[in-house]
Amino acid sequence: MEILNGKIVSQHIKVELKVFVDNLILKQKRVPHLAAILIGNNGASETYVASKIKNCEEIGFKSTLIRLNENVAEQDLIVAINQLNENDLVDGILVQLPLPPHFNEEKIINLINPNKDVDGFSPVSIGKMVLGMPTFIPATPFGVMLMLEYYNIETSGKHAVVIGRSNIVGRPMSILLNQSGKYGNCTVTVCHSRTKNIKELCMTADIIVAAIGIPEFVKSDMVKDGAVVIDVGITRVKDETKKSGFSIKGDVDFNAVSPKCSFITPVPGGVGLMTIAALLKNTLNAYIQQDKAC
Repeated sequence: MEILNGKIVSQHIKVELKVFVDNLILKQKRVPHLAAILIGNNGASETYVASKIKNCEEIGFKSTLIRLNENVAEQDLIVAINQLNENDLVDGILVQLPLPPHFNEEKIINLINPNKDVDGFSPVSIGKMVLGMPTFIPATPFGVMLMLEYYNIETSGKHAVVIGRSNIVGRPMSILLNQSGKYGNCTVTVCHSRTKNIKELCMTADIIVAAIGIPEFVKSDMVKDGAVVIDVGITRVKDETKKSGFSIKGDVDFNAVSPKCSFITPVPGGVGLMTIAALLKNTLNAYIQQDKAC
């Protein structure tokens, strides 16, 4: 069993990005610029955005954080997004999800200029991905693909089971694994909460991507020997033995499943770090497109 170490892979990607930025600075050119909008003070969102900003600083990207009150009017959010859309010095825009309940997330995501949609959530980005065209890939699935590439994991002809069908992870993950390419060409089965024979399907999988949001959902008796297991889940679970009062759990029962695997991602330290690395790569790609357009 080998651990798919998100820290190692993400650091490798960040070093490559920093070299690119350092060369831009030597040429006295502007550096890539990521702008994030954070509404309210949801604890998890605060942590995610802070990590994104910190990673931008580490590799030399410029970053801007726009904070808005939880009760902000929709029109004020629209104005903030439009200002970023029109700013040629901003390459990537993300609106941190989830949004407060009085917002229509789909409507807000659609307001972001597709050329700056580094989260890869817009219908334009998703449509291009489905067609196999160059585009911004949703950061978490993109991060998984980068990890498969780094560890040179064979996917062609394999049976992949994706547990979860969200537009952010499960659905795009199934498309990417199925597409033609060195780290695609899988036969993909998508399972979800209504699938009646998940255990039996998982037992046939060479690759399992767990993104259902249920802590330790994938048990040892669901995984065949030698499988590759990618755990996308991350949930805070009450734990009185911890100083923080909680533990972080993935969607896979790691201790029970890992002895059966050829490769497995830990939680934390796996896919979460790759999500941010992929977001940074998307931002660089947006910068390159913008630079060519100028």
